[in-house]
Amino acid sequence: MVKLTNGELFKEAKKFIPGGVNSPARSFKAVGGNPVFIKRAYGSKIYGESGRKFIDYCLSWGALILGHASPGVTDALSRAIKRGTSFGMATRLEIELARLITEAVPSIEQLRLTNSGTEAVMGAIRLARAYTNKDKVIRFQGSYHGHADYLLDSPAGVPTEFMKHTISTPYNDIGKLEESVERYRGDLAAIIVEPVAANCGVILPAPGFLQTLRSLADRYNFILVFDEVVTGFRISYNGAQGVFGIRPDLTCLGKIIGGGLPVGGFGGKRKIMRLLAPEGDVYQAGTFSGNPMTVTAGITTLNILKETSPYNDLGERTKRLCEGIRLKAQGYGIRLRINYIDSMFSLFFGEAGQDRGLFKRFFHGLLKKGIYLSPSCTEANFLSTAHSDGDIEKTLEVVKDRLGKL
Repeated sequence: MVKLTNGELFKEAKKFIPGGVNSPARSFKAVGGNPVFIKRAYGSKIYGESGRKFIDYCLSWGALILGHASPGVTDALSRAIKRGTSFGMATRLEIELARLITEAVPSIEQLRLTNSGTEAVMGAIRLARAYTNKDKVIRFQGSYHGHADYLLDSPAGVPTEFMKHTISTPYNDIGKLEESVERYRGDLAAIIVEPVAANCGVILPAPGFLQTLRSLADRYNFILVFDEVVTGFRISYNGAQGVFGIRPDLTCLGKIIGGGLPVGGFGGKRKIMRLLAPEGDVYQAGTFSGNPMTVTAGITTLNILKETSPYNDLGERTKRLCEGIRLKAQGYGIRLRINYIDSMFSLFFGEAGQDRGLFKRFFHGLLKKGIYLSPSCTEANFLSTAHSDGDIEKTLEVVKDRLGKL
């Protein structure tokens, strides 16, 4: 087979796939250049079609907390595939995964599996509207809750009527939040929030912010939805709600509960979840929901996390990496803010906001030396249990070299 460069592969891809990719963030539009085409991956490493090896801090956008092709997961999948790849019927495995999740996340009494985080959010919002018999939803600017029409920042292709019940307010601004709630409380069905904003950089909740959300929901009888598609089982085995001690009414999950396979799920109080069909009238369905391959990978991953409890080690390793990067930037007089919590982190260059040009140069500088960050200055980066001390040391060496050339 003729070996093609990334540029040649991207050119070929654009003949058959819009923009050459099946998800926009893969295109490198945010950082420039041609995307890396991946051939295989193992542990903390990805290997490109060109033969190059990279230490990966994207990890399928956070899904692979055990690293690529984790032996426990791949062994379980190799056995499961011989039993069938899809049934479209109920399985005992679905019960096992749902039990694991409800035991781990106290706010979830019942769970409905979906095929993606987007589907999970759509189901949770529909359920909240049915339960409250209200229409309006508050979301926070910069957050991403999937590509449902009424939750997108971009209005292209979305009828104005679809957006009229969605109110956007600044994340962490309690004053603006209270104003919005007061204004719309008569028709407010839900507030949906990433408890740690993960799609505009890793932004932690301000003191009292999540507590205010819970208090307002209780006072005005609307549903508090935590979008833990990224943070669920990532920043603790109990998710962000376990870390911050706040119980939402509904929780959306994804990424890790499928062990690297496509998945989503939403769950919460039994009195709300019972409104879902077939028990209730709120319709939600999916042929591949609870797919046996996905559920097998999810059960295996969650059991490994439960048994090994790697979160303290992941947090220490992430701290060592992030503080090392910060100190090296400081040594060169470069203004760099790093936000991190447990195994998630993001980098912000410049005085205020993000110096995108500086980030692009830093990203490509690391890429040339075999370090792969998420290819956007507004996305989170992640560590896995497969990242070694050697990976951290090598990354810091490359960071020091590249910062000195900015």
